[in-house]
Amino acid sequence: MMIREYLKLSRSFNAVLTGVSPVMGAIAMEQYNIVTLFLLFLIGFLGHTFGFVFNDIIDYKIDKSSEEISDRPLVSGTISIKKAWIFAIASMIVAFIIALYIAIINQTFFPVLILAVSAFFIVLYDLISKKYPFMDIFVSFGIFFLILYGAFYGKTSVKSIYDVSTLAWIVCVLGSIQTLFMQVVAGGMKDIENDFMKGAKTGAIKMGVRISDGILKVSLRFKALAYVIQMANMIIVFLPFFIVWEINKPSVLQWFQWVLLVIIGLMMFTLSHRLLSIKHFKRSKARKLIGSHYVTNFALVPIMLMTLNFWVGLLVFFPALGFILSNVILHGTILQPKTM
Repeated sequence: MMIREYLKLSRSFNAVLTGVSPVMGAIAMEQYNIVTLFLLFLIGFLGHTFGFVFNDIIDYKIDKSSEEISDRPLVSGTISIKKAWIFAIASMIVAFIIALYIAIINQTFFPVLILAVSAFFIVLYDLISKKYPFMDIFVSFGIFFLILYGAFYGKTSVKSIYDVSTLAWIVCVLGSIQTLFMQVVAGGMKDIENDFMKGAKTGAIKMGVRISDGILKVSLRFKALAYVIQMANMIIVFLPFFIVWEINKPSVLQWFQWVLLVIIGLMMFTLSHRLLSIKHFKRSKARKLIGSHYVTNFALVPIMLMTLNFWVGLLVFFPALGFILSNVILHGTILQPKTM
């Protein structure tokens, strides 16, 4: 079915996560209206679709030589470049139509400009990601502004960036840091074989990650970068408990949150260590570890935001559920999306 191929093309396995990004921004501003949150989710989902389809179009010549990603629709030929362009542009147009609808209802149009800035950084990344190292920073900027966009539709009126709460800014930073890890470390590792052979100038290759005859060599500085990013992630996720909320007498809920955050953090570091310690490179193994890391890493923010509303914690399951269902339906796997 062509629907399956378009879902593969849009990287539906992690589309839910991007869709949740502006939702997290709005919730950080105490917005719990289901209709508003759903519309923000659609904007994030469609923005994700545009970004990945556009990326596949730009990287087509590099991707088509790799057997490991032969399941991608452009590589397999199930979807043409022309149809991919139409799909990408249509996704972006619909996303901005929804954004304009929300702006008209709320009589505030500045957030649309922020959404455009987010889209700009994603396009910039897609155009130059294989030409210069560490261009992944632009994806992080894109997610930062996507979350900030959602924050403008909080419970109270937000007319300028000065009205955005400290908590919302922290969520923006967390989202960008988590994305940076997935792009620089996880992305660099899973694509290392093809990128190294084709001479791509990614951050991983620039920092000395090499592969020869299936043997993977990960430099100490690349490992250090990975652990530093994750350490920053863990430190910042605890910040709101000290600078936003009162903790003189921690509640049962806060103790519960802290325990969960520590457990997830330990799982995250363990998965990273296993990924960075692979000796005989197999993309399928890397996919499984990255998929497991994906499920744990992005559970941090919803658990932290449970302080605002206990039920926000349920969002922990949405990216994981979307990831697993997409893999089972489209690829017949649980943690190994073949289009990753």
